[in-house]
Amino acid sequence: MSTDQAREVAAPRHRGRLRPSPRGREAAVRGLDLLIACGVLFLAAPLIVGVYLLVVLSSRGGGWFRQVRVGARRQEFVMYKFRTMRRDSDPAIHAEYVTRLLRGEVEPEGGLYKLSDDPRVTRVGAFLRRTSLDELPQLFNVLRGEMSIVGPRPCLPGEMVEFPPWASPRFDVRPGLTGLWQVSGRNRLTMTEGLRLDVDYVAHRTLLLYLVILLRTLPAVLERGAR
Repeated sequence: MSTDQAREVAAPRHRGRLRPSPRGREAAVRGLDLLIACGVLFLAAPLIVGVYLLVVLSSRGGGWFRQVRVGARRQEFVMYKFRTMRRDSDPAIHAEYVTRLLRGEVEPEGGLYKLSDDPRVTRVGAFLRRTSLDELPQLFNVLRGEMSIVGPRPCLPGEMVEFPPWASPRFDVRPGLTGLWQVSGRNRLTMTEGLRLDVDYVAHRTLLLYLVILLRTLPAVLERGAR
């Protein structure tokens, strides 16, 4: 789905209809978040254990990757993922790349905020990234109330300082495991396009849009994993 199509999905189609109150909508979204996170964690428990062991046995280091991200109201939290890089990888390589992307000095390579052919990524890690299995541990962040299933991409503190002022609304809601950026060809998006989709989602956020993005996420992940 192109960015134009994604923004059309985000555009409101409920003129003349009653909308749930913000408080009611937030309660419904939180309820869905908890229901989905608990259900997936229960059903995928054997897969999570298997992936953890695969990561630990395939390269030196632990199975988890922890990183500080920025959430709602610009509050920092520790986000969890499966480790996809070699132990003691230099984070400065990626930080410099992201900074240059935000400043428009380079074009996106291996996906939104990701380097293509990153030498720090293990063979198992490359598979986990391609299939988005590395993001399963973020369901624990959802349970803790730090993330939502659907929302803006959780950014790094160093990225936030480079964002333009018009991107501020993206911090009004919890960041998500998936979002408009995920189902809109995230491997081909520029930084500005990704930020605009985040802002569009916040501006037009409804339960219907939440569900539409959720339903479009699996096909997007399968398409990316088949490449």
